[in-house]
Amino acid sequence: MERSTRLFEVIQTLRAADRPMTAQAIAERLEVTKRTIYRDIAALQAMRVPIEGEAGIGYIMRPGYDLPPLMFAADEVEAIVVGLALLRRTGDAALERAAGRAAGKIAAILPDDLRHTVPLHVSGWNRVPPAAADPGLIRQAIRDEAELLLDYRDLKEERTRREVRPLALIYYTDALVLAAWCHLRQAFRHFRVDRIDNCVPTGAHFKGRADRLRRDWAREVDLP
Repeated sequence: MERSTRLFEVIQTLRAADRPMTAQAIAERLEVTKRTIYRDIAALQAMRVPIEGEAGIGYIMRPGYDLPPLMFAADEVEAIVVGLALLRRTGDAALERAAGRAAGKIAAILPDDLRHTVPLHVSGWNRVPPAAADPGLIRQAIRDEAELLLDYRDLKEERTRREVRPLALIYYTDALVLAAWCHLRQAFRHFRVDRIDNCVPTGAHFKGRADRLRRDWAREVDLP
């Protein structure tokens, strides 16, 4: 988690608390060390965020502190609710957890008249098949422009090992597909994530080349 994101999470956690929270409790929620939370709170206090308390006792946010509001219309809120709920079908556990955190942040700063939307329920049926490969690792590699080594089974159950430059994830109704430049084939290839038996970083990167590769891939597959 980036420091700026973590500072925001600390603020949100304290804003939502109805009693003082210890650094240990905040650290467990954000999956960081207690020492990190001490440093973050000191940094926020230096920025005049009204956090009161001390180590060993707990911290609380003084009433009245708020973040700039997000201005959503009612139908925009409903679109967000449905979109976040649909992530349950992706099989990407990290995205599901992120969706829950995002929904909490949005709910915390919406005005009262937008907090109660039309009841919208999204079916969890037809989930993407579970996979040995971690979609979160793949998404991180795409962000980092880092190459991956895949052990892959095709539809004929033939196995190959591929070194690839991951470019995009495509969320179909019944499958999650990785689009990548494949060194073995010297071409763009698509890999169903549920057919990747193992996926690890190679340590190689392709910094600065991902955008051009994605443009070439998009033209080849005729993306809109």
